[in-house]
Amino acid sequence: MVLIINLFLAVAVLSVPGTAEATDQQAEAISSEDYALYDHVVTSKFLTSETQLVVIERMTRFRLSPDQEGPPPIDNFLEQGYFAGGLSTDLIRAFISVNRQPSRLEGRFHFAVGYRFTTEGRLEEPEVSLSPYGLGLARFFSAPVPIRGVAGQAPPQASEPVPRARARPGQAPSILDHLAFSRVARSPRNDHALLYVEVLRPDGTGAGFLVWCRRQGRSWTLFDTEVAWTIQAQEETEEGPLLAP
Repeated sequence: MVLIINLFLAVAVLSVPGTAEATDQQAEAISSEDYALYDHVVTSKFLTSETQLVVIERMTRFRLSPDQEGPPPIDNFLEQGYFAGGLSTDLIRAFISVNRQPSRLEGRFHFAVGYRFTTEGRLEEPEVSLSPYGLGLARFFSAPVPIRGVAGQAPPQASEPVPRARARPGQAPSILDHLAFSRVARSPRNDHALLYVEVLRPDGTGAGFLVWCRRQGRSWTLFDTEVAWTIQAQEETEEGPLLAP
């Protein structure tokens, strides 16, 4: 009887709408190789010598304009002629396909400064700090950002607005607020990769970038970057560059 009851329960769970989809999404977890590409892009394109903290959007996203909610049809993507039409159709199709649904980013980044996740415009509980300047970030928060270890988790903390760090004219801000990433798409031979990253500032300015990577031996290099959209303001020069020099 116990075996029969368990069998009926298993069938009932599998028949619930969305259960299979949730299982598929869990199976498509973001790989460590993708996080390595995220790290490479952040370090090469966005970090400056002044950066002490990076705020990252928890859920992945992709859009070719600020008012777009999801990936465009492939025809619209091709019409833009990104990278002078150098992207293969297979890579574009893979990019649009992998980004049809948002995925949850985890604390697996390894660039040289601390970071915090944000969801719907509010910082999540402190999760990780990889920065040698971690203790110096206390002035931006009501509590210091702890390092998560095997022994325990970060203490509960109410969500808080994303902090704003004003920089002096001509100086980059110490908080990079904030970055959002797409999923990484790869060519059938895994020798090309394409991802999207955007920076959104509290004042409403920002930009979205397509980043084209190529494999050289066992490592990946940033081959080219294309601006998908940008929003600028008159005080842009006072806030620092969108991309690090």
